[in-house]
Amino acid sequence: MSAWHDIHGDGPAVVLVHAGIADSRMWEPQLHSFSDSHTVVRLDLPGFGNSPIETNPVSYRGAVADALDAAGVERAAIVGTSLGGMVALDFALDSPERASALVLVGAGTDDHEYSAEMQAFDAAEEAALERGDLEAAVNANLEFWLAGPRRTLDDVDPKVSELVAEMQRRAFAQSEGHDDLRALRLDPPASQRLDEVRVPTLVVTGDEDVNDILVMGDRLARDIPGAERATIAGAAHLPNLEQPERFDQIVLGFLDRHGV
Repeated sequence: MSAWHDIHGDGPAVVLVHAGIADSRMWEPQLHSFSDSHTVVRLDLPGFGNSPIETNPVSYRGAVADALDAAGVERAAIVGTSLGGMVALDFALDSPERASALVLVGAGTDDHEYSAEMQAFDAAEEAALERGDLEAAVNANLEFWLAGPRRTLDDVDPKVSELVAEMQRRAFAQSEGHDDLRALRLDPPASQRLDEVRVPTLVVTGDEDVNDILVMGDRLARDIPGAERATIAGAAHLPNLEQPERFDQIVLGFLDRHGV
C-alpha cells in the first residue's frame, strides 16, 4: 500500500487524518500552527487526494501505519476528522503501542442508527451520482456537511467552500469504477471496544454539525475512559477549517496538557 504523505516541523509526532469529504489539503491551517511544536505527518487515505485505490477491501488504518513507517515515526497522536476519526480510533485499538493520544473530530461509530435526515442525504447523493450529475452530488455534500442543518453556504467562507468542493470532486473521481469498495473493519468493531482505549482522548464537534454527529460525539466521550469533550462554535463538520484558531487552541492545549 502506498499512501501519499508529507512531513512538517519537529517534536512529538502528530498524524492528521482527513474527513471523507476532503483530503490532506484540509489540514493546511494546521501545518503552520502544529509544526511549531510537533512533527506533523498528514496523509491521503486510499481513494483520496494523491493516494490511489490499490486493494479491496481497503485498509485505512493500514495506510496510517504505512505513513508512520515511511516517516520513521514509531508513536504519534492521531487527529482524525469524520471518516478520519473512525480510522484513528480503529488504528489506536489495533495498534495501541503506536498511539500516544486520540483527537476524534466529528467522528462516527459503526453501530449508529442514522436519522431520516442522514438517510435522505445519502439517497440524494447516490441519485445525483447515478445520473452523472457530479456537481449536484458535490453541492449536496457542501450543504449537508459544510453548512450543516441550521445554516446555508452563504454563512461559510467562500474559500473554504471552494476548497471542500475541489477535494470532494477529487474523491468522487478517485472512486469511479470502485462501486463495490469496502473498508477493512476491526473484528470485533470499535463500537464494542471503546472501553479498551487507554490513551488520552479528546472528542470535538462543531456546534453547527448534524445531530447524528453530535449524538455520536457524546457517546464516544461517555464510553471512552477519561475522554474529554469540546464543542467549537460557528463551525459544522470541519471546524479546523472554519475556526482554525479555536481548533488549534483546543487541540494543542489538550496535547500539551498530556505531554504529547
